Amino acid sequence: MSKKSTTKIADDAPITQGDIDSGALVLRKRGADGAVTLGKRRINIFLDNATLEFFKSKAGGRGYQTLINETLKQAMQTESLETVVRKTIREELRKAA
Repeated sequence: MSKKSTTKIADDAPITQGDIDSGALVLRKRGADGAVTLGKRRINIFLDNATLEFFKSKAGGRGYQTLINETLKQAMQTESLETVVRKTIREELRKAA
C-alpha cells in the first residue's frame, strides 16, 4: 500500500471537525525533549482463539491489544536477561577452570 492514510495540514491552518473525521489529523506522542517518539504500526496477526480470549478476559475486552504488546515486550526483556546471565555464568566457569 503506497497511499498514505492521512493528508498534510498546513501548520497555520485551523483544525476543523472535517479534518478529524477524515483522519487527516494525527496526534503523535512527544518525549520530554519535544522529539516525536516512535509509535505503533498496524499489522495483521493470526492468534489462536484461546490466546485471544485469554488476553480479552484479562483486559476486560478493552485494551487487550496493549496487553498483548506489553507481554511481548516482557518476553523480549526476559530473553535478553537470560542471555546475559548465561554469558556471565559461562565466563565465570571459564575463569574457575
